[in-house]
Amino acid sequence: MKGLNPLYAVLLLTEKPASWTAWQVAPVPPVLAAVAGCVWARAAGGLAVGWVVAVGLLAFVLADWQLLAALPRRGVSFGPVETPLLGLALVRCLVFLAAALAVWLVAQAWIWPALAVALAVQLLGSALVAYGMLVEPFRLRVTHLEIACPRLDNPGTPLRIVHLSDIHVERTTRRERALPALVAGLKPDLIALTGDYLNASYTDDPRALADLQALLARLRAPGGVYGCLGTLEVDLPELMRPALAGAGVTLLEDEPAELIVGGHRLWLAGIRCTRDPAADGARLGDLLAAAPLGALKIVLYHMPDLLPEAAALGVDLVLSGHTHGGQWRLPGFGALLTNSRYGKRYEAGHYRQGETHLIVSRGLGMEGFGMPRARFFCPPEVVLITLSPSGTDD
Repeated sequence: MKGLNPLYAVLLLTEKPASWTAWQVAPVPPVLAAVAGCVWARAAGGLAVGWVVAVGLLAFVLADWQLLAALPRRGVSFGPVETPLLGLALVRCLVFLAAALAVWLVAQAWIWPALAVALAVQLLGSALVAYGMLVEPFRLRVTHLEIACPRLDNPGTPLRIVHLSDIHVERTTRRERALPALVAGLKPDLIALTGDYLNASYTDDPRALADLQALLARLRAPGGVYGCLGTLEVDLPELMRPALAGAGVTLLEDEPAELIVGGHRLWLAGIRCTRDPAADGARLGDLLAAAPLGALKIVLYHMPDLLPEAAALGVDLVLSGHTHGGQWRLPGFGALLTNSRYGKRYEAGHYRQGETHLIVSRGLGMEGFGMPRARFFCPPEVVLITLSPSGTDD
């Protein structure tokens, strides 16, 4: 695909093993087990330990296969089995090889302690994989943000906006089933959606599209539900336009909507995300030229990368997603990858540049293609933004 984002080009490659036959996939784990076993036998000076390592590695890979194969049957997630299975098998092999290297370089007296540590790491890995696939993707969290906004027309009435992003529907799971009631309980005045509605692997799947439409149709707010499109490869306009319209969502594509919500005048614009913030910012500038004087200016843009341009143009609030908060995070470090030109600068949460506020949602769904459908230290998020003159700028 011409102009394809490099990360998406890599993600497309992860789908290749999903097209392999069982005869192509099946030999890989035994080969890795044989390699790990031979290295351990050489490091330990005996075949017995090598056999223990080889059999242990195969047992862990078999457990991984059972878990991955069960995910679609249980309605948890619907990604391929082959790619994450091979990835996990390779990581498990590397763990055993690292332990063998420690024995080789230090002393054979370390054989059993090193093997015990390797097995403990493998067990911890199994627990983390199970947690990341079965538990955390369904730990829906509400993030409450209160922002001071002197521009509000009705000072006695705060404005409540629910922000949802990166839904990435594959099929309806218990996460999607829980979402409408959770949103309704927050009593939003307005709901804003910032793109990537389908999973990247399901853009041509009629059932996924129908499930998405059914989900969005259950979202309600007095001021309406508005959205912008996400990345070019995921939100295909010819599919999203009728689907969102059928669900009652107003799609804004380089166009504004002038609203009165809760007595507040809003100028709400959705900007197409082309991954060129300068060009996208120029289109936003053209729209802002006609914005009503004194209206609260809110912009929906899928990526957080537009903040510098939006701040220079005097936008009050930018709502974005795209980063998934990293989806896989490390305590004390945060996102491992954001797919933003600014790296970790706007990975998730509330940011401010001048008088412009940016909210970056961790999103609801997970990346597609051959990637494992998992979240680590990054639960799915619904953001409730309360704008009021006395806000605390959380």
